[in-house]
Amino acid sequence: MDSSDIPSLRDGERYHVFISYSSTDYQWTHSLIEQLESCGLQVCYHERDFTPGRTVLENMSDCIQESQKVLLVLSPEFVRSRWCLLEANMSLFRDCLERKPIVPVLLEPGVSIPPHLCHLTYLGANDPDFKNKLLKVLCTPNQQLQSSTVVPFQAPSIYNGKVLQPLTAVNDEELYKWDSGQFSEVEAPDQLRLIIEDHDKYREAVRIINRVSEDKVWLCSLWIRVLVYIASVGFFVLLIAFSTNLLVIFIHANILPWEINTYEMSGLVVTSLYCGSLGFIIQLGLWKMDDEKYIVREMQKAVGKANLLLHEDKVLMGCRSNSKIYLVYVSLDGCKQEFAEAFPDQAEEMFQRALMFFSSGYTCSLATRRSLFPQPSSSGHLEGGLCFCRYVSQQLRKDKWE
Repeated sequence: MDSSDIPSLRDGERYHVFISYSSTDYQWTHSLIEQLESCGLQVCYHERDFTPGRTVLENMSDCIQESQKVLLVLSPEFVRSRWCLLEANMSLFRDCLERKPIVPVLLEPGVSIPPHLCHLTYLGANDPDFKNKLLKVLCTPNQQLQSSTVVPFQAPSIYNGKVLQPLTAVNDEELYKWDSGQFSEVEAPDQLRLIIEDHDKYREAVRIINRVSEDKVWLCSLWIRVLVYIASVGFFVLLIAFSTNLLVIFIHANILPWEINTYEMSGLVVTSLYCGSLGFIIQLGLWKMDDEKYIVREMQKAVGKANLLLHEDKVLMGCRSNSKIYLVYVSLDGCKQEFAEAFPDQAEEMFQRALMFFSSGYTCSLATRRSLFPQPSSSGHLEGGLCFCRYVSQQLRKDKWE
């Protein structure tokens, strides 16, 4: 390709193309970047060109604004972790994205193309003529490209309530039903790093959930629980044997129970009650701790506390099992204003209580698209779904009648 084919950068432009990709596709993407730059194209990507100290969103906005085109490397991991948030943040880049062509590159066949890209013609990475086709698109001035290559601006309602990739417990494979899942505190996943500016906040939220295993679950090891079960059953067996043996002794000695003196009888009663009560308490405790619903309830309480930290970044967590945490991207600003109008003197307190008790169930409802309540006739604060304040109201009404 001749250098004269490369379009010149106009005022305010520093790059010919901004590339967005998942970290799992690093090797393939950087090989492509080297080829494009060797042809004389100026390429922008986050590891090298983002300004330290600024948020990811600010960097993305500026880099897209300063680039002629946007290239998306579509892979299963990209679609799962990054596309939903790139789509969500398009409203932030409305002015530039309405004028920037989007070039989707399908890294491998069978990738599920996001619905808002289905109208675009994508390039297949396995196409023998892939490089030439890509260079032809990148070197074509924007005004000469068909308008269908431009992703239209989507209203915020498109991403409000968006379901993100769930978190799976790192100990999922060896997790017992009486134990709480442990989730990685190392760093936020790709999809959350784009919107949670303070990663310490995310780590603290996960820490709150992980404390359930430390504070609410005891006797986690299987061998310890087996020993305790054997011991508790042994108490019952000893109690029965002790009582039966005493009865045999009484019969052979021609002693009736009421002929035993008060001291001996009281000792027998105390011993029997002690052994029986101890065994019963151990069995009752283990029965309660074996109940998976108990663990999930404790995790839901912890998730409510975690959401007190995360809701400001428009992220909510939800728990329906001891090994998986659902995540949704949803704005509660409108609902919070509703609380302020309903409880002018206790707005913040009531809103936090609602987050504590209802945010986990609400998140699961959005994530699984299942709700016990009918869909609202009007959009409310979440177009096409049930907003948080209405969910809380209907839950309270349901609990009242039950």
